[in-house]
Amino acid sequence: MSEDSINLEELEMSVENVLASKQELTPLLIRTVIEKYRVVNPVTNAEAERLARRLEARHDVTMTIGAMLKEKEHRPWLDNARATIDPYYWRRYKKLLGKKHFSSQVIATLDEITDRILGLMENPEKAGPWNRRGMVVGHVQSGKTANYVGLICKAADVGYRLIVVIAGIHNNLRNQTQLRIDEGFVGRDSTPWLSRREDKLIGVGKFGFDQKRRPFTLTNSLKDFNKTMATSVGISLDALNVPTVLVIKKNSSTLKNLLEWLQEHNAKRGGKTIEAPMLLIDDEADNASVNIAYSKDEVSRINGQIRSLLGMFERACYVGYTATPFANIFIDPDTDDEMFRADLFPRNFIVSLDPPTNYFGANRVFLHLHNNEQIIRHIEDNEEILPLKHKKDLKVTALPESLMDAARAFVVAKAIRLVRGHVGQHCSMLVNASRFTNVQRQLRNELHNRIDAIKSSIRVNGALSLEDALKDAEIKALHDIWEREYSCIEGLDWRTIQNKLNDAVAPIKVVEVNSNSAGALNYVDYEGIGLNVIAVGGYSLSRGLTLEGLMISYFLRNSVMYDTLMQMGRWFGYRPEYDELCRVWMPEEAEGWYAHVAEAIEELREELRKMEAAGATPKEFGLKVRSHPTALVVTARNKMGSGERVVVKIGLGNSFIETAILNRDEESLESNRLAAQRLAERLVEAGKPPTDSVPISGGRLLRGAPVKPILDFLAEFQNHPTSMLTQTEPVKRYIEERAETELAVWDILFAGIKSNKGSLTDVSLGIQINCQRRTAGQKSDATTLHVTNKQRVSSRGVEKAGLPQETIDAAERRYRNIEKLPSDKPINYPDRIYRAERIRPLLIIHLLDIEPETKPVIAWSISFPRTKLEEKCVEYIVNTTWFRENFAGDSEEKEEVEVDD
Repeated sequence: MSEDSINLEELEMSVENVLASKQELTPLLIRTVIEKYRVVNPVTNAEAERLARRLEARHDVTMTIGAMLKEKEHRPWLDNARATIDPYYWRRYKKLLGKKHFSSQVIATLDEITDRILGLMENPEKAGPWNRRGMVVGHVQSGKTANYVGLICKAADVGYRLIVVIAGIHNNLRNQTQLRIDEGFVGRDSTPWLSRREDKLIGVGKFGFDQKRRPFTLTNSLKDFNKTMATSVGISLDALNVPTVLVIKKNSSTLKNLLEWLQEHNAKRGGKTIEAPMLLIDDEADNASVNIAYSKDEVSRINGQIRSLLGMFERACYVGYTATPFANIFIDPDTDDEMFRADLFPRNFIVSLDPPTNYFGANRVFLHLHNNEQIIRHIEDNEEILPLKHKKDLKVTALPESLMDAARAFVVAKAIRLVRGHVGQHCSMLVNASRFTNVQRQLRNELHNRIDAIKSSIRVNGALSLEDALKDAEIKALHDIWEREYSCIEGLDWRTIQNKLNDAVAPIKVVEVNSNSAGALNYVDYEGIGLNVIAVGGYSLSRGLTLEGLMISYFLRNSVMYDTLMQMGRWFGYRPEYDELCRVWMPEEAEGWYAHVAEAIEELREELRKMEAAGATPKEFGLKVRSHPTALVVTARNKMGSGERVVVKIGLGNSFIETAILNRDEESLESNRLAAQRLAERLVEAGKPPTDSVPISGGRLLRGAPVKPILDFLAEFQNHPTSMLTQTEPVKRYIEERAETELAVWDILFAGIKSNKGSLTDVSLGIQINCQRRTAGQKSDATTLHVTNKQRVSSRGVEKAGLPQETIDAAERRYRNIEKLPSDKPINYPDRIYRAERIRPLLIIHLLDIEPETKPVIAWSISFPRTKLEEKCVEYIVNTTWFRENFAGDSEEKEEVEVDD
């Protein structure tokens, strides 16, 4: 590291130490302190100002307490126990977080949240037997590990003696988690300790290391649990007065070894249980504890082993951490009673974590809250070179140009970060385009060669004048990416970027990340230097693994499994001072799925907040997850291979459904046009003719329509069998059960656009409608029409149709407050905030102009208000054979097989 970089780092640490003692921070105060300490650590004016802005942003970051559900019988214990608790482990961890530049507000909130979770666990001093089951729901890459390391520290402080962390199903994630726990709890590098070499203090160990309190570790950053290694340590859990921690893979062989070792060496004489209180942290709790990626026998084995592990202890607490509340512990059992009785169901508590305000998450990436932000780039050139569906023997002899665009964007973005003074910081790019290690290896080699070519061009021609340098094809391609992606950023110009290109590209290396490539992402070894890496992998990049400094992602996968999709989103996380440089390349269809999943997860989080206010229990939330429309896909995928029809009970209250997949044969298209015309005729007969409708957003809104014509329309409409949520019979049954009460009166929107230029115009319903223009998705064929690649019919904002303006304004204000969004920026509001305000249901009749059709294509959507009646779920039927044929993907064939240590 250069002397200037050292000065800047030491200046930042000195200023942070002063700011930590201040109650209120202002821009003036931050700059005053910087000027004072610049005398000792001289930096340029530009560096001083960049540091000031960085500190402003950092200390403006806040985090709020999330929602919590708990059993009604829980008796609080933590407050009464505080007088006897010495927070030794937590105190060290809190200091470490400060050194890592967590804002003081975030640390304070994390302190409160981990206290809340600890209080919902049991007092380890309480005599047994007892057990607790809980779940913490976070966001992908949002700091769940930081949360449970804090919880581990506090659990150790109050007296939990064995702490087991089950960290994913791959070695690289287990190893990464071990490093985080070594740093945040143990305080020393576990590898030399287990090999009887000298202690190397790391992380919290640098803030005080009491030899009498040092935790035992029975695993290290290179080795999973091993009976021989554990036995050689020679400890008895019941005799311990310090905590012991194990970080293990979620693997049946590993769990079997651990169970045998505990039985042989720690169970009471003549008994089968262990008295020492135990905390089990199940990271990625929805993966493999009960998981669709394995055969049913394997699922049962891992689930049973986790239950056996908990059963070996007289006093035990299980806390599952997940980012995907569609976790199969809610979904898998066939009956609701089975779900609640399942041993890993979080019957005692569920805590939802709210991310800090600087979190770069699914809402921002896929829901485009800020209208001027466009992070996604679509992949449209892969099929001939790297098909979405391919076999493991695919030969990769070239790369899609979109992948090279992504790689060039990574080089340019790295150069921008260097201009901003981000010297010695990690920079990563992700390439997730195949589950097969053989294909990953070929992609890695091709990318390596192309990056080498870029390095050579920059080394030879990068220092030339702008005009001469641009004669080089590689530099010209980088310049084109700069123009397209980053030239709008204020304060930057190409000359400055070109001067940094060599420094940016020289350290970049391309690596595989899979079971054959241990140590490829060894960020710890590059602290202060910065690891600059393009990581090519598959499933290993899809669960829990953190890519530090991730800026560019290239994602070419076809999973529609909700939790799998969100877990693949390694691009979520924290991007201090470079969030506007981040880009994600993916197929347009995948973007549609992600946006849908992001909406669904936010709906469930909002439901959890409302349930907390109503005093609901974890069981009631579990039932809500099981009846949510998204459960239809999760459950069907989970039971693929059974060869039977899957019946799923779904509640349609407060939900939105639409016919995004349509029959394309002429008979069906014409039948649906006639169904729409007969709807109009029946409305005339009922005294609510479409001509009474009022213009709205290019369409026309009819208020107060009776339910009978709508039921008749749904019965006549030819629903495509693969449009699952719009199956005629379940939807009709749900409406009929409420036809005389809350669904008796409807609003109907005949959706259209304002201009008729270049668009079909239709008058068949008795009113003039300028048809909405839509495209046929790539999956369309002669018999099936997928409406757009994203399989979306409606435009954003459609569900506010019919609501009073004051209601719309109030809903938008509440949303801004909940999401902490600035009031001066345009926001793309999600429709669910309007749906929550609806009193009447809304039927939307779409007349679509889709080439090459010469007549309007009819589709429909329904926005159901929240039901005030008992939520009687209706039954949907899914044919698993069809589901397997249409959505076979990542879960069908395991990408790689890891060998146990």
